[in-house]
Amino acid sequence: MTHRRMRTLAVALSALLLSVVVVILSRSDDGAVPAPAGPVAAPTSAPAGPSRPAVIVPGRPGETAVTRPAEEMRDATRARHNSLDVWFVRMMIPHHAQALEMAELAPDRAADPALRALAERIRASQGPEIGMMRGWLQERGLGTETAGHEHAGMRGMQSPEAIRQLAAARGAEFDRLFVRMMTEHHQGAVQMATDLLKVGADLTLSEFANSVATEQTVEIDRMRELLA
Repeated sequence: MTHRRMRTLAVALSALLLSVVVVILSRSDDGAVPAPAGPVAAPTSAPAGPSRPAVIVPGRPGETAVTRPAEEMRDATRARHNSLDVWFVRMMIPHHAQALEMAELAPDRAADPALRALAERIRASQGPEIGMMRGWLQERGLGTETAGHEHAGMRGMQSPEAIRQLAAARGAEFDRLFVRMMTEHHQGAVQMATDLLKVGADLTLSEFANSVATEQTVEIDRMRELLA
């Protein structure tokens, strides 16, 4: 090999070695090639997501609804309740149960078909309502009994003797007793429901109490018409 060719080869090898060294030195410690120098454009912000809708909260009877941001609303499954809500449910369960007891006497004893139909309406509505109230307590880990409370003293509750007299009556006498006793019973339930609307905290129970007050007031008017 001539001296000239050897010199050319040496120059080429030196250039190759220099290129390798430059590449090695230009890498960062973690093996990533650094970004080119110069100003870096600020990242564009992500587009804002859709705004959360407002929620319309119904007011109590006689009050207007209000609008509140969705993030302020609590999960409906963890709704607030207070001791008066619990008291109302525990009292209304046996109150409804006595109404069912009286209504179940009507098919075999009542003379007026309209009264039998009314009794069936009471059975059809208050039976499922008892199930709803028991479920409300169960979901919150609460029992159905209130220690030291006598249910017989609740508004509208009929005495055991009055229930025995109703069961013994037939025909027009049964109709007269049934209307009087169930009217008193309904009036007690309406008052209990109205009281809860003033002091309760649970929205579901407020809606239920409003329904009880409304429907049983209508039934009171129907029973008065039967007597007339």
